[in-house]
Amino acid sequence: MGASEEDIWMQSIPMSLSSPLARGSRKRAARVASALQLPGSGTNEVHFSQLVMADAVEIETMKNYNIAFERIDPSISRYPYCIVWTPIPVLSWLFPFIGHMGICTSTGVIRDFAGPYFVSEDNMAFGRPTKYWMLDVSKVHASSGSNTWDTAVHNASEEYKQRMHNLCCDNCHSHVAMALNLMQYDNSTSWNMVNLCLLSLIHGKHVSCIGLLKTWLPFCILTSVILAVALSLNLR
Repeated sequence: MGASEEDIWMQSIPMSLSSPLARGSRKRAARVASALQLPGSGTNEVHFSQLVMADAVEIETMKNYNIAFERIDPSISRYPYCIVWTPIPVLSWLFPFIGHMGICTSTGVIRDFAGPYFVSEDNMAFGRPTKYWMLDVSKVHASSGSNTWDTAVHNASEEYKQRMHNLCCDNCHSHVAMALNLMQYDNSTSWNMVNLCLLSLIHGKHVSCIGLLKTWLPFCILTSVILAVALSLNLR
């Protein structure tokens, strides 16, 4: 029995892409090619080689993402490749989008700028995180994402050990922003406290129902009291 078009295309794609991760991608690319009945020219071979490599990278990225997600463990405060957030008493009660922020290493250990000349490790100021935002390590500007991530977090932490804490201008958000800028996360060096505050509010996930209550309940109670007092005064 003669070889099928799919088998012929499988042979035309370079065997350098025959790793266990890429093998399925080679087969998908061959199936697409045979379905389209494209000629087996050198140009097409290069094109599909690039397609397979891109597909393999995407699969590897998803694999790393799933591994990191599975390693998230709120019970011991482990959040690999995450930005974490916890409310600040009184301040967050009034403005629930403002709180204390830290960034985690590839193993999930939290580093946060907790005060003047002090960056905490595995002991977040103001208590355990109530929200986390998991980032994509494949968006780190380097071939070795995890090493670059950890180096950036370490260097930002060392820098902020030399700095005075300023609530308005140079704070925990600034520390996280420096780490993201050092690793050029998402091809950007423009991370700052403003866009981090906004994006963490949008993308952050509560670690649990208790985390949800800690984040929003004081604000809701305070707002209800203010509205009740204002209403009673207007009714007099």
